[in-house]
Order: sequence, then structure tokens, then C-alpha cells
Amino acid sequence: MRKLLTDAAHTLAPPREDRHGPLPPLMLALTVVTGLVDAVSYLALGHVFVANMTGNVVFLGFALAGAEGLSASASVVSMAAFLLGALAGGRFGTRFAAHRGRLLTMATALQSLLVATTVITAVATHGEVTTTVQYTLIVLLGLAMGLQNAVVRRLGVPDLTTTVLTLTLTGLAADSTPAGGAAPRPGRRVLSVLAMFLGALVGAALLLHTQLALTLGLALLLLVVTSTAAHLLSASDAAWVRPQP
Repeated sequence: MRKLLTDAAHTLAPPREDRHGPLPPLMLALTVVTGLVDAVSYLALGHVFVANMTGNVVFLGFALAGAEGLSASASVVSMAAFLLGALAGGRFGTRFAAHRGRLLTMATALQSLLVATTVITAVATHGEVTTTVQYTLIVLLGLAMGLQNAVVRRLGVPDLTTTVLTLTLTGLAADSTPAGGAAPRPGRRVLSVLAMFLGALVGAALLLHTQLALTLGLALLLLVVTSTAAHLLSASDAAWVRPQP
């Protein structure tokens, strides 16, 4: 337990020599965003995911088999939007390959614009999710999460994918001391799981007890804070901004 707490402290306040600098806590903020956004998509947009594409592939299979409460078209639209967002993220990664700080800053700024549009849409429609609103939000959020996933992949911070936890949980168990492993970064892995859980919990609570726009607004706030922090922290030529081998 002491080792977990110590590793978690280092994750939240990385030392100067850490080759990833402030990226781990910024990635954790994006993981919370994922939980919030998938809470919105699953609970308010018709049982579809905009960040968890594994879930969408499974849902698509269920829907085509005739399962009730699922939409094949919603899953397909979400995956298409995610792929377009990932394509844009790949272009960003190529353009800003030499500076990870600028890459994260620009990507989260674009995400902020996409999510801001969803907030405006939710406010303008008073939270009423018609078919048009449903697909508009799925496309915008799918683009944002595809972009995030591609950029985070390029940033290459171990155990902080921000959207997928299967490998993180697998590593937490398979690399543990009881399994005969060296147990690398257990605190970071635990924090990643907790961040996703927190985002999903808060997102679901806000949706059930308040308004859709408020949930999306919280995701927007986290993205703006992340983009601003990445911009301010990457103003120097610190080692962490350079691509890692």
C-alpha cells in the first residue's frame, strides 16, 4: 500500500527528471473527460459509445442480431466519426511530432471547440435529444474522442491511454508481484482506472439529476484547463516536450 501511495504521489507531481514531465496528470484529466463523455453517449444518446470503440463493435453485433435498445446506425456513425477524429489526430501528430507540449495543446484546443459546440447544441435544444440532436452530438463527440485517442497514442505515456483500460487492468494484475512481475507503475495504473471511474460516476450523476449541458460543460472545462496547462508548461525547452524513444 505504501508503494502504491508513493507511486501515485510521483504521478501527480512528477520529478524534474521525469521524461514525461507534466503529461501524466494531464492524461489523467483527459481520462476523466472520457468517463464523462461516455456517460453522456451511453445514457443520453441511445446506448452508444463515442470513446470505447470495443463496446461499439459489440453493440453493433448485438443490434444486427435484433437486440432491443441498441442502434446499428448510431454505432456505425460513432465509429466513423471516431475514425475521422483519429485521422485528424494522426495529422496533428505528424505536424507537431517534434514538440509533445504543442501537440497536446493544439489537440485539446480543437477538442474544446468540438465539445463547446455540443454544449451550445444542448443549451439551444433545452436538453431535448431528438434524432437530429442525437446524431449531431455523436458525431461531434466521436470526432473529439478519436482525436484524443490518436494524440495520446503519439504522446506515448505508458499506462495512460485515457480511453482504454483493458490493458491497464491486465498489466496491473499480470505484472504484479504475486504474478512474478516487477509491478511497474502500479500507482499510475490505479489512478487511470480511478479517473475513468470518477468521470463515469460524476457524468451519470449529473445526467440523472441535472441537465445534459452541465455534464458536457464539465468535460469542456477539463479540456480547456488541460489545453491551457499544456500551453503554459510547454513554453520551455524541457526534455519532456521532445519525442520519446
